Amino acid sequence: MKDKILVFVPMYNCEKQIVRVLEQFNGIIQNYITEIIVVNNRSTDNGENVAIAKVKEMNMQIPVKILRNRDNYGLGGSHKVAFNYAIAHKFDYIIVLHGDDQGSINNLLPIIKKGSYKKRDCILGGRFLKSSQLIGYSKFRTFGNKVFNVIFSLCLNQKIFDLGAGLNMYSTKMLSTKYYIHFPDNLTFNCYMLFALDAYDQSYKFIPITWKEEDQISNVKITRQAFQTFKMAIGYKIFGKRYMLKDKREKKIKKYESDIIYSNIR
Repeated sequence: MKDKILVFVPMYNCEKQIVRVLEQFNGIIQNYITEIIVVNNRSTDNGENVAIAKVKEMNMQIPVKILRNRDNYGLGGSHKVAFNYAIAHKFDYIIVLHGDDQGSINNLLPIIKKGSYKKRDCILGGRFLKSSQLIGYSKFRTFGNKVFNVIFSLCLNQKIFDLGAGLNMYSTKMLSTKYYIHFPDNLTFNCYMLFALDAYDQSYKFIPITWKEEDQISNVKITRQAFQTFKMAIGYKIFGKRYMLKDKREKKIKKYESDIIYSNIR
């Protein structure tokens, strides 16, 4: 039987880019995915309406839903909304593609066609693999990321090529225990997903991707983020799984809930 594959597009103030992201699905990729959800994390721009208009215009043959979080949950919180959705609706896999149009779904297409994703718990985009392409990404940030990749590799005793590209694919079986609920709701969520690779002995593979920066606005405050990232890596190295299992959220949210604002399938 064909796997049920959900694509999750987190969206926060990407009115200019979300149209280009949705246009990525105007082709053969529709034959391999089951549904797309765009999760709007309480954007303050007009991105939600722009996304709805684009979905109507494209007339896609697969279900596409626009969801709006009931509160600003952060990027990590939006992941939790989508992961919970994938589990509840019995999807086999979930693809994460950020709504700011830096990554491309086509980088996953070859392994989806071959079915090789089934051999791993997760497929992770690796911006800093030798065969990856970085367009418009500064040398300073590239160097900083490579340094932290080395730090995480040492702390996890596994080769890490990226702390969190906006293109990943996870097995919902791997997520079924919802171990991610107590992870931070901010931008460090993906770092904790890497800790889980080691703590739960998950199988993974980094793949080369194309990553571009054109009109995107970064939400990362570099100095603060670097300090937090280093602190987390050392914490996991010292305490291991115990460190990861502690509730790291600044705000304890009982339920990560969203509402379906639009669906192209009636």
